[in-house]
Amino acid sequence: MSIIGNILWIILGGGIIIFLLYVLGSIFLCLTIVGIPFGVQCLKLATLGLIPFGKVITSSPSATGTINVILNVLWIITFGLTIAATHIILALILGLTIIGIPFARQHIKLASLAITPFGHNFH
Repeated sequence: MSIIGNILWIILGGGIIIFLLYVLGSIFLCLTIVGIPFGVQCLKLATLGLIPFGKVITSSPSATGTINVILNVLWIITFGLTIAATHIILALILGLTIIGIPFARQHIKLASLAITPFGHNFH
């Protein structure tokens, strides 16, 4: 079922657009040495943005480590709120239709990860 959900996500749920935006952001962030950790997180979000169905987000044991907390705060200040707001807006729009509700749930999952990506994994 997750395969069908992922195919429909790419076509109808905005998955390809989310994927391309995350990859583009990752490329720009990786151009600077300081932005490389943020670019790597964007690549992780890009893969989840392309195929979110069947994926579960978990916290790693080091999620509350000092470095992860500092990087998450920097992420929230610079990119996180904007990206999360975009996912929330898309979730609200998609949630207006019955067919769009599963896609809206995936955007909510992506929004929660977009706020604090450091220290979280998905599988």
